[in-house]
Amino acid sequence: QVQLVESGGGLVQAGGSLRLSCAASGRSISSYTMGWFRQAPGKEREFVARITWNSITVYTDSVKGRFTITRDNVKNTVDLLMHSLKPEDTAVYYCASAPGRFRSLGTDNLWGQGTQVTVSS
Repeated sequence: QVQLVESGGGLVQAGGSLRLSCAASGRSISSYTMGWFRQAPGKEREFVARITWNSITVYTDSVKGRFTITRDNVKNTVDLLMHSLKPEDTAVYYCASAPGRFRSLGTDNLWGQGTQVTVSS
């Protein structure tokens, strides 16, 4: 079973940047689709970005052009680089792994514990 640990969250002013990192242990992520989700107070968890095992990326519309997801299969990490942050990006950000090799993210993802991102106006 993989363990996912997020880091890099914090408080930033609107227009600023942050890099979130997800470190995986317990197995290699190289054959797994990985993703980032977020949950704002009072809202449901929502998809932010994903990167497939062969590095195809998909973003939710609200972050396109501002966020970039990358993976390093040697370091076993997945990063989310966030630019031009807005107050509405404030949320707990969660790293997720697809539950099986070459499978998509879905309802049975494996999750990290989350990291808080707060964007002040």
